[in-house]
Amino acid sequence: MTDLIHHLDKSEAEIFKHADELIAGSLAFQHTNSTLVKAALCIRTLGGFRVWRAGGELPATAWTREKAIHLIQLFVTLRRQYLHKEQIIDRLWPELDQDKGDRDFKVALNAVNKALEPDRPPRVEPRFVQRHGLAYGLDLTDVWLDTEAFEELITIGNQLLQNATINEKAAEALTQQAIACYQTAVSLYIGDYLPERRYEDWTSAERERLQVLALGAMTTLAHLLLTQTPLESIRLTQRVLTIDPVWEDAYRVQMQAYAAQGNRPLALRTYEQCVQKLEEEFEIEPLPETTELYEQIQQQG
Repeated sequence: MTDLIHHLDKSEAEIFKHADELIAGSLAFQHTNSTLVKAALCIRTLGGFRVWRAGGELPATAWTREKAIHLIQLFVTLRRQYLHKEQIIDRLWPELDQDKGDRDFKVALNAVNKALEPDRPPRVEPRFVQRHGLAYGLDLTDVWLDTEAFEELITIGNQLLQNATINEKAAEALTQQAIACYQTAVSLYIGDYLPERRYEDWTSAERERLQVLALGAMTTLAHLLLTQTPLESIRLTQRVLTIDPVWEDAYRVQMQAYAAQGNRPLALRTYEQCVQKLEEEFEIEPLPETTELYEQIQQQG
């Protein structure tokens, strides 16, 4: 691997290094409860909402009230966006009149700031929740956020794979690093985005967006691992199909994985399951490439 890395150009080497840093930070967060992550605040949203400050996890009581949790979760969901107070109230508590909305917002904002910065001196501006004019938002400068790491790992993995098709001499190194990125991203995706807010409109778009990214990353990773560990490819595609039973790319990769194991009957059965699910959900047939793969596996017998 070291010899192959020498074939990277400057931009590829920088991507490679950044990927190493992202992977190390993500693994540190998962395995050491954030104590080695170089960030003042660590936030997990995938599979459940949890926050660490200075290496220690904030207990649920730190927020003092449910509306404070709503508020910080909205800031995380709309990260890098700043919303006016009225917009925030309308999204979180549309049933409140203006006076009660103003009061509850101020109380919730104060509770969030106290939870995140309990030792902040009086009259010092908050470090994390910042105000720009009449708008409020979360400053991510010193925050590690699982969704940010998850998305960036997938983006870098995609970029590395693209570069591998161009730089033949470094293709193996680039592909292996892409695999490491996808594996780390998939390990971060331990569940839906903010499952506690599953029925809130303001989380649904982000939840669906992240799920699509996760399914795509799992399927790509499964395809990359076909020759190395087809059993892992089967496990990954099964996870995809448990979440979305009509994700056709996953059926194709699973068919290839079973075929690589020499299990032709299960490969053919996977195609039949694909046909059945697509018919039930959409009343459509599989794509031509799926049917062609099925016919190829049939002929192998």
